[in-house]
Amino acid sequence: MRDFALEVHFSRWEFNARHHMTASDMESMTLGELTQMAGPAAREQLDSLWLGYTETWGAPDLREAIAATYDGLSASNILCFAGAEEGIYAAMRVMLTPDDHAIVSVPNYQAAETVPLGLCAVTGVPLLEDENWRLDLDAVRAAIRPNTKLISVNLPNNPTGALMPQDDFAELVEICRAHDLYLFSDEVYRLLERDESKRLPQAAEIYEKGISLNVMSKAYGLPGLRIGWIASPDTALLLKFERYKHYLSICNSAPSERLAVMALSVSDRILERNRALIAENLEKVDAFFADYADLFDWTRPDGGCVAYPRYRGADGVEAFCRDLVEEQGVLLLPASVYHSELMDAPAGRFRIGFGRRGIDAGLTAMRAFLERRHNGVAAG
Repeated sequence: MRDFALEVHFSRWEFNARHHMTASDMESMTLGELTQMAGPAAREQLDSLWLGYTETWGAPDLREAIAATYDGLSASNILCFAGAEEGIYAAMRVMLTPDDHAIVSVPNYQAAETVPLGLCAVTGVPLLEDENWRLDLDAVRAAIRPNTKLISVNLPNNPTGALMPQDDFAELVEICRAHDLYLFSDEVYRLLERDESKRLPQAAEIYEKGISLNVMSKAYGLPGLRIGWIASPDTALLLKFERYKHYLSICNSAPSERLAVMALSVSDRILERNRALIAENLEKVDAFFADYADLFDWTRPDGGCVAYPRYRGADGVEAFCRDLVEEQGVLLLPASVYHSELMDAPAGRFRIGFGRRGIDAGLTAMRAFLERRHNGVAAG
């Protein structure tokens, strides 16, 4: 497989840049903050925790807590992983063979493209940039082959923050059903929608061949736990994933599982906090881009805590992002990170995140850079 471009970029800058303005997760919390929120017994549970191996499927009470976030599913429909990445890797390695074909909406999280590309033929169906990143369902239909095995989507999307309209998602499920295809749905930003009425059902809830991926990292803001999962009504398929996990992490961290159970027990409070932070930060991001409307195209995303604006400066987005981090310590992700065999780099686009505290300092640094470098310079 080719290098994971996003992680290569992050390995250089994520912990060196002063202002991480492209983070894809929500503001996290300390161990003390989480245990205090979870109640008096939480710390005692950690102190008495046995630090041996855990069950490959995930702790029973963790799977029950995760299942409670789905309609109509039980713990038997949940398989835990060491983060979402492991779930993607295991699922694609199990499901796809060299004789298969997969369809992936793009742009997407790179592993959703790269892992299938290393296994079989893959068709990328671009989201329609001029239609609020809508998935072209006619293009999906046209891409289906006799050997197509699955369709992979990411909703809300990373990096665009786009959601499918409810009717489109229902139609996508019917396309999959008509062609007997699996629907692999990355739902790690679900519950961070701007408008709850636009929230989509989870694929595993409504489709017999639906596979829902989620994680504690994004909407819950707890990436350090490394707890992800796949939900599906197809328990036989989950068993195959579980067997493959034996060659990967084998099992999850016991402390992480306890902490994930605690977090899910107070998920309403965590999500309320995170949605409030997004709303506050988006007001600041709106004001920033309004002040530089000649240099940026900006539209609020439908969900998640990242967006994909366009830079229109004459120097180009790659130079802009490079100079910004080198001169001002502000980290963004330029479009080249999303260039792949399935799609060209979207012209002028970059990813910005707004899920963490401290966004004011990053925006101030960006303003200083633009005033020094671009004040009075016409957009290209």
